[in-house]
Amino acid sequence: MIEEKTMKRARELFENCSPVFLALGDAQRQNLVMDIAESGEEGLNVSTLASKSHLSRPAISHHLKVLKDYGLLEPVKKGTQIFYKLKIVDAVESVQLLLDEMKAIIEKLDL
Repeated sequence: MIEEKTMKRARELFENCSPVFLALGDAQRQNLVMDIAESGEEGLNVSTLASKSHLSRPAISHHLKVLKDYGLLEPVKKGTQIFYKLKIVDAVESVQLLLDEMKAIIEKLDL
């Protein structure tokens, strides 16, 4: 049997990671994250992302807003344009903590 403290921590980690899972649960947003990751430090604007996708600019803007609202992107204004850069380190660390906790639980259950 797993300690109550361990299960409580796992539940808290799931709750903390839920926004990341929601934001990255969509294939279009996953593609946008990968396109932005490929751009490196410069980031990409909506026009460039639209040229790499079959999505309309409004659809891309919607997906970028979701990613930004969940803290996975950082908008950077350059002149009249907004470029989006990844801000995903905290999210990755949170998910890694959850995975480590779940691995420990699985090992205790001998699954």
